[in-house]
Amino acid sequence: MPQLDFSLQVATPAADVPSVSQFKRWIRASLRVDTSLTIRIVDAEEGQQLNASYRGKDYATNVLTFPLAEEPCLMGDIVICAPVISREAAEQGKSVLAHYAHMTVHGVLHMHGYDHEVEAQAALMEALEIGILQKLGFPNPYAE
Repeated sequence: MPQLDFSLQVATPAADVPSVSQFKRWIRASLRVDTSLTIRIVDAEEGQQLNASYRGKDYATNVLTFPLAEEPCLMGDIVICAPVISREAAEQGKSVLAHYAHMTVHGVLHMHGYDHEVEAQAALMEALEIGILQKLGFPNPYAE
């Protein structure tokens, strides 16, 4: 099993942020190599600032992934915007916990180099997400 060095930063007053152990479980289910990872949970203002700075999009998004290195281990940061997670979970009829799990798995797969900009790559990434989440006891996040 790959080694995990993990840090959680909670920079929002959101009350429904998962625990460190929940995040670790979801990350470990997604890892393929030793990884050093920080997840930062932010409010909408910080989420919008980061998305504007790094992607040129002036709105808060659900998850941003910042891969930093591949050697000697995979290293990076994942930023998850708590209010966007809560809003999307309600809109999609999911639990907030299930959506946090999905966005965590999604972010870790991005760190591994998976992307969803091209349809074939998106299909592969979604299939991996579905499989990982099902093993974790969560339903298919893409089911209608």
